[in-house]
Amino acid sequence: MFIRSLEEMEKIVEQKKFLHWDGWTVVQTFNSERARTSPDGIRINGQWHIQKRFVPTSKGWEIPNKIIGSRKEKRES
Repeated sequence: MFIRSLEEMEKIVEQKKFLHWDGWTVVQTFNSERARTSPDGIRINGQWHIQKRFVPTSKGWEIPNKIIGSRKEKRES
């Protein structure tokens, strides 16, 4: 799903503790032992994490539905 509005993306990042900003890029970070062999693996404070980066394009940020839920769920809440 593409998020085109900065305001909408800011709300999503604020609501999801596993997301944060790195400039204009939204970053998802979570613990995982599979990170040892993953191209998205990163070591933070002695623990392995998967880190996925969502760089904005001219269409906005492409964020997987499983991270933010469907638009219908967002409207109902």
